Amino acid sequence: MNATTPDSPGPVPAFSSARRVEVVAAVVFRAGRLLMTRRPPGGPHGGLWELPGGKLEPGESAPQALVREVREELGVAARAGRTLGVEEHEYAHGVCVRLHFVQAELEPLPFTPNDAVAEIAWRLPAEIDLSRVLEGDHAFLRSLGATST
Repeated sequence: MNATTPDSPGPVPAFSSARRVEVVAAVVFRAGRLLMTRRPPGGPHGGLWELPGGKLEPGESAPQALVREVREELGVAARAGRTLGVEEHEYAHGVCVRLHFVQAELEPLPFTPNDAVAEIAWRLPAEIDLSRVLEGDHAFLRSLGATST
């Protein structure tokens, strides 16, 4: 896995696989807790937790995708902040993702999640069990203090 962060700018090497997906993940803290969402059972990576977000559309920047994805998934407006890191992960089934972890603030309305969100939780990073989290988020969450149990 290769990464670039604001402290180490520069191009990220190309993936080894032909199928590549650009993804944005919203990093939202409230009272020291990180916003996590759980995928519904049955679908791809069903039942796993992740940071809210999703795929970038053609021509869309990571901040633009964050605003759109949060509105679609959680039903609230978001404001994108700075990029906290970029991580690459190649899944065993051949899909490679480049995840842009972008700091975000959300409007203070109740969430109205769509069908892609089975559950919403606020977790202290040290309480996040990586064995229950989507693999692509592991390195970033580990940098915040999450561990595998």
